[in-house]
Formats: sequence, structure tokens, C-alpha cells
Amino acid sequence: MRKKAFIILFFACFGMTCEIFFVAFKNLINNTPLFEQPLWSLTGKTYVWMFPIYVLIPVLGKILFEKFAKYPLLVRAGIYTALIFVVEFSSGFLLEAITGKCPWEYTTGWHIMGYIRLDFTPAWMVFSIAIESLYRYLDKRLTG
Repeated sequence: MRKKAFIILFFACFGMTCEIFFVAFKNLINNTPLFEQPLWSLTGKTYVWMFPIYVLIPVLGKILFEKFAKYPLLVRAGIYTALIFVVEFSSGFLLEAITGKCPWEYTTGWHIMGYIRLDFTPAWMVFSIAIESLYRYLDKRLTG
């Protein structure tokens, strides 16, 4: 039980941390300061709503990583990214229905209804393979 709790907490925190870094560097590259801070402050952000969403990584990962292990890396990355888009779209839609607003409302790039950005596909593919590798490593290390 402690192993499961650790992995769940780890991936929730890891996902949110990655998001903060991604936003900071994306804004630096796009020359769009966040919260009126200087670009070089590398200010990033995430939402508390993301915690339960990132908790899904180890919950779904336990099933998916084994099921898709036989596929080549690029195919797995594509499958994981499609699933990320489904979760991001669904949770954004649900949050808007519950609260009246989706916290990450996309207005630029190739977005679908403001819930997902298709131009983030390469980043999500890299993230998903990193998550798969981290999950396998932690699962193996914490078993022994």
C-alpha cells in the first residue's frame, strides 16, 4: 500500500512540476511573459485541478504500459498521447461544466474547443515515454 501511495503522489507531483517547467520555457520561447514577470524569471504555472488528473498516470499506467509494451516506441508514444488528449479534453469539459470555466482554456495554436492543443503533440509524446520509463523504473525498484 505504501508503494502505491508513493507512486501516485510521485506522478501527481512530477506531472505538475513538468507542467510548470513547460509553461515557463514555452513562454520564454514565445516571448510571452507570465503574470507581468520578466521573461528570464522563467515563471511557470499549473492548476490544483491537475493533481487528480496526474494521479491517473500510475492508475492507468499499470494497465496500459504492460498492454502496449510489445509495440514500437513511436506507436506507444502515439497511443499514450491520444489517451492524454482524451483525458485532457474530458477533464477540461467536465471542469467547465462544473465550475463554469476550464482553467487551461487554449486560445492559440491548433486547439480543439480550447481544451487541447494538437501542436503540443511532440511534447506529450516525449512526456509519455518519460512517464512510461519512470513508471517501470519505480515499479521495479520499489518491488525489491
